[in-house]
Amino acid sequence: MASLVLTLGASALAPSLGLGAFGNALLGTAAAIGGAYIDSLLFSGGKDTTYEGTSLDSLKVTSSTEGNAINRAYGRARLGGEIIWATDLEEVVQTETQSSGGKGGGAKTTTKTYVYYANFAVGICEGPGVYLNRIWADGNELDMSEFDFRFYTGTETQDPDSLIESIEGSGKAPAYRGLSYIVFERLELTDFGNRVPQLTFEIIRPSPARELEKAIRGVNLIPGSTEFGYEPDVMRKQATSTSGTVTSETYENMHQKQGVSDWQVSLDQMTNALPNIKSVCLVVSWFFDDLRCGQCQIKPKVEIRGKTTSPYSWAVAGLTRDTADLITQLTNEDGSEYAAYGGAPSDKSVINAIKDLKARGYEVMLYPFIMGDIPADNGLADPYGGDDQSVFPWRGRITCHPAAGQVDTVDQTSTAGDQVEAFLGTADASDFSVSGETVTYSGPNEWRYRRFILHMASLAEAAGGVTSFCIGSELVGLTTVRNTSTSYPFVDGLKDLAGEVRSIAGASTKIGYAADWSEYHSQ
Repeated sequence: MASLVLTLGASALAPSLGLGAFGNALLGTAAAIGGAYIDSLLFSGGKDTTYEGTSLDSLKVTSSTEGNAINRAYGRARLGGEIIWATDLEEVVQTETQSSGGKGGGAKTTTKTYVYYANFAVGICEGPGVYLNRIWADGNELDMSEFDFRFYTGTETQDPDSLIESIEGSGKAPAYRGLSYIVFERLELTDFGNRVPQLTFEIIRPSPARELEKAIRGVNLIPGSTEFGYEPDVMRKQATSTSGTVTSETYENMHQKQGVSDWQVSLDQMTNALPNIKSVCLVVSWFFDDLRCGQCQIKPKVEIRGKTTSPYSWAVAGLTRDTADLITQLTNEDGSEYAAYGGAPSDKSVINAIKDLKARGYEVMLYPFIMGDIPADNGLADPYGGDDQSVFPWRGRITCHPAAGQVDTVDQTSTAGDQVEAFLGTADASDFSVSGETVTYSGPNEWRYRRFILHMASLAEAAGGVTSFCIGSELVGLTTVRNTSTSYPFVDGLKDLAGEVRSIAGASTKIGYAADWSEYHSQ
């Protein structure tokens, strides 16, 4: 109050004194300082003051109820639990002191607050084979990356928890074998009203029989079109100012609250649900832009421009986000645009994914895959006689133009052979070099099928090799094209391409082609 009165008085008096702008400012400052000193004397009596927050009367933690049953669950379930071990709450006093100013520093105001931490274990359900997916506290989902905890799956061989053993003594801590449980270490209770919150857990546990799950030996890993979905580490999308300063970050490949990438969570869940998986087929997509094989280009594309990512930027086959083609953009009802597909996987993410799969003990098949990025009203001549080419078509529709069965078809002519050769292109294994995790291409400036396949083979080499490699799939519109009545140029091209891949991948890699059923049925 005194600060306000003296400051207003100084403002009223200053014009009559003729002190000028600088003198007026000094007078105002002196008034404010003097007022603050008077306030401290009036309201504190010139004495130091201490304010103390609320502390708990008891630091005891309620434990489990003796005789309660242990949960047994299969599939996906949300369960509560029982506190099976706990220490007394840890109380930490935080002190903050402020001076009111004035002669000798003035009166001091000290504020004491109390922060409480809990160490405790919660038994969840019978093990083994339990996967912890999510945690809720008082009904709100926790970001699991922000808390220090250890989770035990309930095996008959699990060891005692390190915290429990350090407090109870070596050899005196139970391992709770056969019980799935979680141990929280120094859980801060401020956000939970200084008490241990009501916890529930989403767990995934396969049934004991699970005959189907045990019979599965291999999986296809999709979507194939995902710029960073295959990256094992967490990627961040950055917003920057005009000066280039990072102003905010969001996660690019983490859409759950476990603190790791979606890739890691997905594979952990797969490992838990399908214990006998031996091989993983990694699908990696580029995009074709025409059903006429002679005009068709196959390129890596991006889903959006102007996106800055960390710790690395998207790059595929020498292209960056600025130099790669943009995937067809579609329009929402509100007028906003979105990409028809996810972007091609970044080269680095493919290499990292292969390495991670191998580190987990899986055999890896690299499966290059082409997807049709042809929009509506494309105006492209249709080899099958339509007004336009079909929208976002299946790769099996790529063929000669006009296609077999159409008027004036080029099938069974040398023109068909020329078109197939154009589709394959002239890239050679010697055009690719691998240095560390970098693949360099020095061949002709073309985006054709051979360049796509040989680039993928080079990525496999950069990752230390793969168990098997697929040079194509379901290209029935090409494998049935003839340049004479009995000669199939694309089939011959695949055979030659397999040899080129062999020179990159090595003798131990299995190389094959995934045929559509119509390519061998009734032919």
